[in-house]
Amino acid sequence: MPVLEIPESEVVEDIGGSEAREWKVILYNDDFHLFEQVVYQVQKATGYPYQRALAITMEAHTTGRAVVWAGAIEECLRVEAVLREIGLHTDIVA
Repeated sequence: MPVLEIPESEVVEDIGGSEAREWKVILYNDDFHLFEQVVYQVQKATGYPYQRALAITMEAHTTGRAVVWAGAIEECLRVEAVLREIGLHTDIVA
């Protein structure tokens, strides 16, 4: 399976007016973590029950990416930070 090159998240310098925007945390598939590690980290980052975290992880695994969280930029940054604790590849998009 080819390795997907994912760019690091860009630092957003001016997010003025972002309060009204819905941001999304994207999780990308990788071949470096055990499936259950990713499910656990999604649960830890979001507070989702096991079945929902499993479904998100499966989507990332089968399609290459999945939306983990949507909401205010502050919450997205928090969720992304927890996912990256173990080196998962993520992005935040508007």
